[in-house]
Amino acid sequence: MILTIDVGNTRIKGAVFEADTLLEDFVFEEKTLFTTLDFFLKKYQNVSHLVFSTVGKIEKEAFLTFESKIKIHSISREDRFPFVNKYATPTTLGIDRMVLAAGATLRFPKQNRLVIDVGTCITYDYIDENDCYWGGAISPGIRLRYESLHNYTAKLPLLTLELPDSFVGDSTANAIHSGVVNGVTCEIDGFIDEFKAKHSNFIIILTGGDALFLAKRLKNTIFANSNFLLESLNQTFQYTINND
Repeated sequence: MILTIDVGNTRIKGAVFEADTLLEDFVFEEKTLFTTLDFFLKKYQNVSHLVFSTVGKIEKEAFLTFESKIKIHSISREDRFPFVNKYATPTTLGIDRMVLAAGATLRFPKQNRLVIDVGTCITYDYIDENDCYWGGAISPGIRLRYESLHNYTAKLPLLTLELPDSFVGDSTANAIHSGVVNGVTCEIDGFIDEFKAKHSNFIIILTGGDALFLAKRLKNTIFANSNFLLESLNQTFQYTINND
């Protein structure tokens, strides 16, 4: 068994895997890291490795506390990945984006893949059918859009995610909801259309905290999986140990 942990900018997610089968997934806060890991290591005593990646505030040293109980593996750029990295600045590429690209490469072989992660930021990552990673795009996520409208104006209220009543907002609140939600969906559909116009044999993978909310609003056919990064952590680790 493998315990995977994804430390994001906003949330920390974890999952327990038996081979490629996800047994349980969970979300927790930074302050409960030690109690949460201790709980799941006691619950699943056959877990042999703790595999994690972090782009958030928790550093590798925090996980090393558990070295006496379990083998620790931090996914990093030094690991072996199943794609050729064509990014112009590879040392600045987020490890979360690399893990997602690895998962897409392994899960969907010999296809053009676009991975869209809708979290704090929305990231787009393109891996072609020859397993070359080319990059993509980064834009503000839903929560950042709501916060920026409030923080950088004098009178707009701070709202939270809500499905707009209509495309044309008939109040300030509805106009904000329409601008944020419809703006994000139009952006994502626009990126997908642009990639599909240039490439055939294509699959679009939508993941992240807002994936399931957005999936039913997009016009394009997608593969939506909010746990794709956790699954990709497991697959990347398996690939790494099998190709050392």
